Amino acid sequence: MITRDTTAFLQFAGQCPADFGPPIARAAFLVAPDGFARAEQSASDNQYMAQAGAFDAAGAMAQHRGLHRGLATELPVVCFPGDPDTPDALFPNNVFATAPARLIVGRMRHEVRQREAVRADLRDFFTGLLGYRELDLSLQPHPCELTGALVIDRARGLGYCGLSERCDESGAALMHEAFGLRATLMFDLAPGEYHTNVVLAVLAGRAALICPTGFADPAVVETIANFYAPHGIRLSPAEHAAFAGNAISLSEASVWMSAGADAALTACTRQTLAEAGFRVRSVALDAIEAAGGSLRCCVAEVF
Repeated sequence: MITRDTTAFLQFAGQCPADFGPPIARAAFLVAPDGFARAEQSASDNQYMAQAGAFDAAGAMAQHRGLHRGLATELPVVCFPGDPDTPDALFPNNVFATAPARLIVGRMRHEVRQREAVRADLRDFFTGLLGYRELDLSLQPHPCELTGALVIDRARGLGYCGLSERCDESGAALMHEAFGLRATLMFDLAPGEYHTNVVLAVLAGRAALICPTGFADPAVVETIANFYAPHGIRLSPAEHAAFAGNAISLSEASVWMSAGADAALTACTRQTLAEAGFRVRSVALDAIEAAGGSLRCCVAEVF
């Protein structure tokens, strides 16, 4: 099922057991922020991106290494080199994603990001070394920026796809098929939002962090919150602005976010996460956040 109908989605999703696959990745990969700088094309539809003078390349590289060290305490993490010609490449989950034994390559909206999809070393790592089958969506015309646009409940095979300039309905359908999902709910993001994973995180199939002002339709917020109740957490505008919605679980017992997001969490959010069985772990990423994304954007999962 792929639909905009929240009632139909909720009825269908409620019948989906948590047996679709592992709720968390078995490994992750990063791309180093070599050539870290403001990409003007990306800035045209990313309201979170800072002005060029706020970009600190050395600081971003140091924080990225800290992220690698931190995540590696929970699972294997590979880091590929960056390229000064692709300044947004430190956010690889928009371009590359995996499902069991499959590498999926997305179609980026902006040409500066389309360059990332052609790198052979990353493709060869999965197809040649790991034997994954490649599903290449990068050559068709519909934008579909993978796990930036599509937040996936891997335990149940459910997708939440926010539509914007970065993903249209045809792109959503292509991703739904590529990931082999049971059901995908499509909805419009609020004006000014560019990616779903900035306003929504599904944590190991047990909880959700939701930024209500990031959705055009409040009914979508209620649908997702109710589905993950009592752990469907509505974040405050301050938590939203601090990238608390751009979080990820890489183990059954923790949720990772930036230090800024961690500091912005309310006592209620922190308590609900604890009740859901999650400990908050964080690293400083303020230099990286100048590029308009945070911790979740940096992490591409290996299933």
